[in-house]
Amino acid sequence: MRQNPSPRPDQGPPSGGRRRGPGLRLWVLLLFAGYGIYYWVSNQTDDPVTGQRVLIDRSLSVDDEKALGLQAYEEILSQERPVDPATPVAQEIRGIADRLIAKVDDVEAALASEHGMQPTRFSESFDWEVNVIDSQEANAFCLPGGKMAVYTGLVPVAQNEDALAVVMGHEIAHALLRHGAQRMAQQRLSQVGQMAGALSGMDPQQQQMVMAAMGYGYLLPYARKHETEADEVGLMLAAAACFDPQEAIPLWERMGEASGGQAPPEFSSTHPNPGTRIQNLQALMPKAMAYRERFCEEAM
Repeated sequence: MRQNPSPRPDQGPPSGGRRRGPGLRLWVLLLFAGYGIYYWVSNQTDDPVTGQRVLIDRSLSVDDEKALGLQAYEEILSQERPVDPATPVAQEIRGIADRLIAKVDDVEAALASEHGMQPTRFSESFDWEVNVIDSQEANAFCLPGGKMAVYTGLVPVAQNEDALAVVMGHEIAHALLRHGAQRMAQQRLSQVGQMAGALSGMDPQQQQMVMAAMGYGYLLPYARKHETEADEVGLMLAAAACFDPQEAIPLWERMGEASGGQAPPEFSSTHPNPGTRIQNLQALMPKAMAYRERFCEEAM
């Protein structure tokens, strides 16, 4: 006995069959899109340093952000090997960090005033700390709450204190601008998109295509924007702390050489390529030199 016979092509689907699928999918997508728009609008805040509206989850407090930074820092130090604080390289890097940190309030206030705004003083509660990690990696980072690390592999590429200060200022800028919190909010929106795709009945290939389009069209450009913002704020910070901001140009030339030209195309990267970065820094150099003249307390 034949059960559930398949319809002939001229009969169409059985009553109450697939016709509901596209409609249900549309409603699911609309609901998730509505939530995404609500989340985006309700979590916008003004960043006085850049003068722009940014996405930061309002449920994430400053203390929460610091706690996450401290947790990540402790995990890294448990896996990496910090250099003895008494070594010359550790003392040199701590000295650079101290000079940069001392100018954070001045630079934050100056940049905020350029946009007619008051600084948030977000870093006032930071518990600053810097460690040097023994590694060939040419890198550094600063986490929310002021926990910093510089890898020894950066020292020979930087070649001097001024270039080190440019990199460290850049990393401090990421923490001051709350880029970590912004990325967390972006990840939440990405998760909303993934859930919408899964619950709406998209097949895995369709979901992958949608997420790839979101990455290239939104997430990666946003990450590159963060890098450009940190370049500017970090350059002003290094200049205000009496370092030579002009060392940023040869630094990034050397960083490009150190990568061996293996950097991915800019559109598929979270960072601007060295050429774009150098052009941006060159355009910022007059402003950086003005900051050095304004805030540097050494005899010029």
